[in-house]
Amino acid sequence: MSSEPTKPGASSGVAAVQPATGKSDLGLKPKPSTSEDIAAFVAKARAMSPRAPGAKGRMVFALDATMSRQPTWDMACALQADMFREAAAIGSLDIRLVYYRGLNECRASTWISEPVQLAKLMSSIACQGGNTQIGKVLSEARREAVASGVRAVVFVGDAMEEPIDDLCAKAGELGLLKVPVFLFQEGHDGTAEQAFREIARLTGGAWCRFEPGAAAQLRELLRAAAAYATGGREALLRLSKTGNGAARLLGQMK
Repeated sequence: MSSEPTKPGASSGVAAVQPATGKSDLGLKPKPSTSEDIAAFVAKARAMSPRAPGAKGRMVFALDATMSRQPTWDMACALQADMFREAAAIGSLDIRLVYYRGLNECRASTWISEPVQLAKLMSSIACQGGNTQIGKVLSEARREAVASGVRAVVFVGDAMEEPIDDLCAKAGELGLLKVPVFLFQEGHDGTAEQAFREIARLTGGAWCRFEPGAAAQLRELLRAAAAYATGGREALLRLSKTGNGAARLLGQMK
């Protein structure tokens, strides 16, 4: 996470997400890992202890903020408080907002524990036209998972315009760290669906579709993800008895 000043149009308290080289990672192949690098990474992943029951949950909440997403961004802003309310019944939840827009802007907030604070931040961000930057989202989630622990990643989007093999490599690392990615796809783009399903499979997460403008569908999915991030599979099982979103996630998770 770089410390460069906030660009015009972005909210304060949101830092730019940069790849390790300082250059855009769009379209670039990742540097091959040595066998020693891979062995060290796997050892670190296996050494990570599971979260204790009742511990504060941490979730990366990532959204596509390109121009076509403005209606869904506004809808997610209105629904985000439901995630905190669901988590409050179990424990507590911290959320790190990550979004991308334009041709090369990807930013992440600090950890947020209050719905009013998250709503204020989201309402200050305007969507801009550009390409997808899902690779940066996955890299940021991995970095934060290693640095401070993340229970789950939620991504809401409708498109994918990046090399799928690169995304799968990043997703595989999250899978080793046992961080599931829940991908909620708006609409019926076939390329996006293929990529989202594979990312979900590699991380032990889930892919679910919701129809454009379907606030009730997205609300159920976000509540289910927040329940998992706060209370794990047991919380998701309890919610599945009354919520369709939780059942949809559980049906896919390993």
